[in-house]
Formats: sequence, structure tokens, C-alpha cells
Amino acid sequence: RPGNHQNNYKLNKTEKKFLRKQIKARHTLLRHEGIETVSYATQVLVVANGGLGNGVSRNQLLPVLEKCGPVDALLMPPNKPYSFVRYKTTEESERAYVTLNGKEIVDDLGQKIILYLNFVEKAQWKELGLQALPPGLMVVEEIISSEDEKMLLESVNWTEDTENQNFQKSLKHRRVKHFGYEFHYENNNVDKNKPLPGGLPDICDSILEKWLKEGFIKHKPDQLTVNQYEPGHGIPAHIDTHSAFEDEIVSLSLGSEIVMDFKHPDGVTVPVMLPRRSLLVMTGESRYLWTHGITPRKFDTVQASKSHKSGIITSDVGDLTLSKRGIRTSFTFRKVRQTPCNCSYPLVCDSQMKETPSSFPESDKEASQLEREYVHQVYEEIAGHFSSTRHTPWPRVVEFLKALPSGSLVADIGCGNGKYLGVNKELYMIGCDRSQNLVDICRERQFEAFVCDALAVPVHSGSCDACISIAVIHHFATAARRVAAIQELVRLLRPGGKALIYVWAMEQEYNNKKSKYLRENRVSQGKKEEINSDTSVQELLVEQMPVVGNQDSACSVPSTNDFQKGGCDSRKVTDSKLPVHTNRTSFHSQDLLVPWHLKGNPGKNKLVEPFGPVGSHDPSPVFHRYYHVFCAGELEAACQTLSNVSVLQSYYDQGNWCVILQKV
Repeated sequence: RPGNHQNNYKLNKTEKKFLRKQIKARHTLLRHEGIETVSYATQVLVVANGGLGNGVSRNQLLPVLEKCGPVDALLMPPNKPYSFVRYKTTEESERAYVTLNGKEIVDDLGQKIILYLNFVEKAQWKELGLQALPPGLMVVEEIISSEDEKMLLESVNWTEDTENQNFQKSLKHRRVKHFGYEFHYENNNVDKNKPLPGGLPDICDSILEKWLKEGFIKHKPDQLTVNQYEPGHGIPAHIDTHSAFEDEIVSLSLGSEIVMDFKHPDGVTVPVMLPRRSLLVMTGESRYLWTHGITPRKFDTVQASKSHKSGIITSDVGDLTLSKRGIRTSFTFRKVRQTPCNCSYPLVCDSQMKETPSSFPESDKEASQLEREYVHQVYEEIAGHFSSTRHTPWPRVVEFLKALPSGSLVADIGCGNGKYLGVNKELYMIGCDRSQNLVDICRERQFEAFVCDALAVPVHSGSCDACISIAVIHHFATAARRVAAIQELVRLLRPGGKALIYVWAMEQEYNNKKSKYLRENRVSQGKKEEINSDTSVQELLVEQMPVVGNQDSACSVPSTNDFQKGGCDSRKVTDSKLPVHTNRTSFHSQDLLVPWHLKGNPGKNKLVEPFGPVGSHDPSPVFHRYYHVFCAGELEAACQTLSNVSVLQSYYDQGNWCVILQKV
């Protein structure tokens, strides 16, 4: 029993090993989950390794626990490697503690798992809260008969002549076949002028007519994609291209049930059960704004009660178990759009999004030069002042780092002054940055850091358990270079390793809330001088720059002497013009220059005083940093261009778009 070890009792080698494992499990639960165990017997036990998150189902674990007495409740939080069991009496829980601690069971994948039990005062976990289906989403159960299901599955010939235009394409994680129009995955669109011969299969006509008559669909589809998924396979989160298809998209699930994840841009994820022979109907917001995808795994977390079939997988931990996936075939019907999309979601609509002028920049060489003058040189000049304003780690970055296993090797690519390198002492962290002066600050703080470019990090491939890239990738001047920066992060990761990426968002007002960046423009009068020191930069620049009809003037990185002379060097890096942003205001362009009003002694890169009185000395030097601010869905889409990446989470955090990805 806990706390009852006798001093004169000597543990053998096996018992010592078990005790170490049990203590480790206890510490892990406390450190990562905040679950505090107790040294005295209670009715409730936490069962480490006995959770849905590591392949143990309710049907498998409950009989093992019931051998020690009647179980009052078995609570299994989703995606967690532990569960809670409450017995009717303390005597029964003590019996389970003695009998099952160190017991080996076989999970649903056939792997051996050892259970470690500890007493707790009460079961605790983070509630997911009540969720609703995304607006415009509907799931219709038993939409077809088992006979129709059989006929549809048999109608797909996966081995027909390869010269046939409808012949199946072998994608990385599934088999796919197109009818009506071929869907081109290289540009996520269809060629509207090249319909496939034969149209949709004849067997679909009567089924579609029935759905039209019953009101489940409003338009008769002219394009069909058939996907076949083996257990363990999935499809990345995505939004069907707005310009390619009409509002209504419907998908029929055959052969096996599946859980599909729907994600809102603000990070809310809603897991939805799609039963066998059910029809998923996506219209409006669910079709245009929410991504949908299938996580590659062999088991889904589902409701244990038989009465619950379709819809949201709730957070009722007393009614969750695992369901083994089977071979699933989906028939996804769509209507090809013949006119541009004019939906209510322009920020994620390819028909309505403004294209970046092709003249900016025209080559990788120009992009590199732009970054060198507007990013690298600027940070070298402002390093001291910049560091003094970067001292508080962002909470959700800290949360990511503190959730990593003890001993993980983590690389901070673009570490700045190293404010994240010391967040979790249990990790081995290394940092790198393009700025020598910022790296020197890291070293003064006793952090491991070195100078390098984020596109070529001198670290062995596959050597990192995790990487972070916080406010870095938005400084790359082309889409190709931004994707290359993400690819470099992924290269560093071991298989299964995770990366957290933050970039500045175009949307500084989101869900009717202004970001901290905008809110800081509405501070009390007592701090007005401090905030105005940024906004006054724009006024200064407008006066100093040559008149070109508006403030969208291209300007190379000015030196301190340029400003002391009262002029701005107007050499152009490219033929296009970059707008100069007004600080603490909404963005009106994705590619822009953001002023930095340097304080202190620029010659020594050290801060003389945080913020001197306005007008108390000569105008401070103003530098311009290049940014590409990201629209909703853009960062996630960039990640999904990489074949070896799975996007685990995408969310909005105080004016930034953020992604957690995993190397697969």
C-alpha cells in the first residue's frame, strides 16, 4: 500500500524497477496534466497507460478493473493516455491498486501495455465544453440501403484499363477516382472546359434524383470523386476550392464509419461522426470557412452508447471508447462552378482574394536582397532596443513547450533574444537567429545559440523532437521562400516530431475583438507619449519621403545618417512599391514595411532609456522591417503543400495565425 513500505523490507530488482516507473508516471501526470496523486487510499484511481490516447478501449479496460470489484464509473478523457476509475468502496480500490499495478495488458493494436495506478482525491480533466455542428452542416443517417451500398461499392472498378481517363490515381494515403470532371490536386481545381467522357455513373442517377426530391440537395451534381481509405489513412484538413465548386458539397460514407474533424480558423475543432451509409451535407459557413479532414489513425474516439450514432463526439468522458476503423469508401458529389464565387468569406475565397502583383519580387535574388536590407540589417541595428521590448513569453507558446516530454531536444528557429530558450528547464533547447547582435544577447543570458539563416539550419536532419518558429516566417518575401522555411523546420524534426509556427495576421480584428496590437492604441493618457512614439513615425516618414501621390513608396533600409540629414534614401529594391504601415492600425496590404522608431544609442545597440519625452532630443532613427502578413487559412495551406506534414491544430492568437504541425 502507498506510504506503508517497511524500512526492513528490501526490494528486489523487479520491484525497484516497477517503483521507479510508478513514480515516473506520478510525476508525469502532475507535470503535464496537473493531476496530483495522494499517498493514502481513496475510492478513485488514475490509471496511467490505460487511456484512449494510447489505444486502450473501454471494452478492454473495464473487465480488467471489474475483477477487483464493482466499478462505479470509468472516465476516459479523449486523446489522453490515462483514465480514472471510481470503485464503490475504498477496499475495492485498494485491491485494484495492489493487484493491477504493473499488470500487463494488450491494447487494440496487439501491443503490450503496463498499467500504473495511483490514488487521487477526485477525477479531473479539462472539459471541452458544449459544441454545436458548424453552421450549414448536416448528417443524414441511413440515406441508402445496404443493397444500394453494395451496388455502389461494386460499381467502382479499381483495376480497369490504365488508358481509361477515369483510371484510379494512387495518392499517398488513398485511392481516388474521378467522374464528370477530373480534380487536379496540383492546383486544387478542375478544368471546366475538359469534362471526362461518360459523366457520372448511371447507378448514381436514381439516388441523386431521390435526394433532390426529398430536399437533401438543391442542385444535381456533375462531378464525383471516389476515395478509398485503408485503416490508418486520412486526408489533410482543407477547404474545397471556392472557385471550383458551388455552395453545396455532399459526401456519402460507405463500408465503414469515420470521425471527420471540422476546424474553424479561430482554432475550434468539432469532431463529427459519419456513420456507415450516412450523407454529409456541407453548405454556407461549414463549406466555405471551416476546414474538414480525417486524422490518419487506426482507431477513432467515439461515443460508447449505442443510441449515439451521428453528429458531434461529445466530451462526456463517461461515455467514450475506441472504434476500430475499417476500409471506407466515400462518394463526394459536387457541382462545378461556372462563375466566380461571391461568398461572404472573401479572406479565404480564391475568387475574391487580391493577388500579389507579379512584379514583387520578380526573382529569388530580389527577394533575398529585400530581406537582407529590410530584415537582416534592420535587426542588427535595433537588436538592443528590440530585445528590451521582448521580455514576456506568449502563454500558448509556453503551453506548447511545457507540454513536451522531459529531455526533448527543441530548436527555436529565429530565437531573437532567447526569451523562449529558458521557459522549460526539462528541455534541451538550442536557438539560432540571423542577427549576430541578438545571438550575442542570448549568449549573455547563458543560452545555447548560433547565427544562421532559417532556410539553411546547420543541424542534422531528423534530430529534433520539436521546433518553434515564432514571428519569423512572415519576414520571407515570396510564397516559395515561406514554404521553404517551413520545409526546413520539418527537415529538422524526427518522425512524429512537432513544430509550432506563429505569423502575423492580416486580420487584426477577429470575431468582433481587436487584437492587442490595435488595443494598445487606446491606452490611458498617462501612456500616450509611449504609444504615439510609434504612430508619429509615419508622420515623420510622410514628410521626408518624395511625393509620389500617396504614402505607398518603396524605400530601402535607411542608415542613422540618412535620418540625421533629414532625408530618406529612395532606392528601389524592386520595381514595385511597398506601402509603409501606420503603426497600431489595421493592415490594408499583405506586403508592407513596418516602421521601428529606435530608442537609445544605436551606435552601441544598447538602450539608454526606455522611452524619453517626445521632442526632448533629435528625431530618433526610423527603420523599416518587411512583413508579409498572412490571411486566414494561408499558413495552414502553406503547410499542407508538404507531403510529410500533418496539421494537428490551427488557431488565432492575439493577432497571429498559428499552426502546430507534425512530421509523418
